[in-house]
Amino acid sequence: MVMAKIAITMGDPAGVGPELCLYLLANTDLVGGGQIQVVGSWEVLERVALELGMGLPAPADVIDVGGIDAFAFEPGAVDAGCGAAAYASIIRAIDGALSGEFDAVVTAPINKVSLHAAGVEFPGHTEIFADRTDASRSCMLQVSDEVTASFVTCHCGFAAVPKLMTRQRILDVIELSAEALGRIRPGKPIRMVGLGLNPHAGEGGLFGNGEEERVIIPAFEEARARGIEITGPVPPDTAFLPEVRRRTDCFICMYHDQGHIPLKALAFDRAVNVTLGLPIVRTSVDHGTAFDIAWKGTANPGSLIEACRLAQRMAGGGGD
Repeated sequence: MVMAKIAITMGDPAGVGPELCLYLLANTDLVGGGQIQVVGSWEVLERVALELGMGLPAPADVIDVGGIDAFAFEPGAVDAGCGAAAYASIIRAIDGALSGEFDAVVTAPINKVSLHAAGVEFPGHTEIFADRTDASRSCMLQVSDEVTASFVTCHCGFAAVPKLMTRQRILDVIELSAEALGRIRPGKPIRMVGLGLNPHAGEGGLFGNGEEERVIIPAFEEARARGIEITGPVPPDTAFLPEVRRRTDCFICMYHDQGHIPLKALAFDRAVNVTLGLPIVRTSVDHGTAFDIAWKGTANPGSLIEACRLAQRMAGGGGD
């Protein structure tokens, strides 16, 4: 079987991304083989390798986008130059995947403050990928053995959530999630649970402004009419009980923390972030730049390993 060729963006140079990439290049057997290239700064990778006593990667394993002086910033600190370098790596990887150079892109974490300091106004990876690939609809899916969830809204303030929760948006997220899970877990029925926005899922209209009745329930009914198995809306505070998780393949969450809190409580360093609706495969770690432990050699590579494995499967390259 031909293995997928995967581009791994280095992430923010001041974060844990460079050391995670070095670790992975030295242990490609952990992701089932295949072709892996890091897109980032050779100079930064060299500095991190020397400081941590890690082996240097082969030049062929790195696509050097340059654009940053490896000694002009401090590890673990916000820096506009690091934000610009991270963004350049992302764009190079996306364009490579669109041209067929790569079969999938896996992203190491970026720092949004550094990104904005560099003049990049996107709130996160998901929005960058959707814009660069001209995706008409996209969403975030977080995958783990313990819990899997997708998000109707994500990188926005809570006050903006109700306005962004349209029937069509909810239906798009349900359909994208069902299609993706069909690829990830082929041949298995997909059972979804949809969450309400308000406490007690609105309590029949007592809480909130009728979001459940006006928007969420009609979207769920339309999804069922299209043959998708989804129950709800269920109250968010009981949705993730063990017995519910055991019979649920994906939770449809209305906003960021509604799904990320249980995900990170149950599967931190193991969950994988996937951007759905793109013309390319993109997976990512489920954690941030971890500035407090950056360049100390203690970062857990588990999520990056799982992200590469899932990218292999989604790109049709096998993997375990």
